[in-house]
Amino acid sequence: MKMIIAVTGASGSVYARLLIHKLCEYKGQIGEIALILSETGQQVWDYELGEGLPACDTLKRYYNANLFAPMASGSAGYHAMVVIPCSVGTMGRIASGVGNDLITRSADVMLKERKPLILVVREAPYSLIHIENMRRITLAGGTIYPASPSFYSKPKDIDELVDTVVDRILGTLGFDTNGYRWGSH
Repeated sequence: MKMIIAVTGASGSVYARLLIHKLCEYKGQIGEIALILSETGQQVWDYELGEGLPACDTLKRYYNANLFAPMASGSAGYHAMVVIPCSVGTMGRIASGVGNDLITRSADVMLKERKPLILVVREAPYSLIHIENMRRITLAGGTIYPASPSFYSKPKDIDELVDTVVDRILGTLGFDTNGYRWGSH
C-alpha cells in the first residue's frame, strides 16, 4: 500500500507525528509513506513539537511546490491520503477543486480516482462556509474527520488522547489497531 500524508498549517502536528509513527509500524503492509508538509505546516510542526520528522524506512518527503511529484497523477497508484491536521483554507481549496500545490492536487487526484481521502480538520467553531466545504468533500467521496478525541477510554496523557483519533483514522483505512474499542474493556 502507498499512502500520502499531508500536514498543513493548522494546529495539531501531534496527530500527524503519531499517525506517521504508527504507519511505520505496518512495514509489511506499507510500501511508501509519501509525506508532504506545507510551508506553514512545517513551521507549526517545529513550533508545536520542536523535533524533526520520525525516522522510517518507508517515509519519503515531497515538497509542496513540486507538482511533478508522483502523487500529482492518478497513474502513480497511491491508495489513500490523509491530510492531518487539515486547515480550513486547505479544505476550502480541495472542496473547490483548486489544485495549486502538491497537497491540494494530490487530494484532487484521490477524489477523481475514487480513493480514500481523509481530512482531519482542526478548527472551532465552524462557519457555514466550512460546513458547506465539508459537505462538498463528503459528496465527492472524501471523509471529514474532526480531530475530536474521545474521553471514554480514560486517557492518562495527551499521547493516549491523540491515540483515540489516530486509531480511528487507521481503522477507517482498514488497519487493525490495538486501540480502545467501546465495550471491549
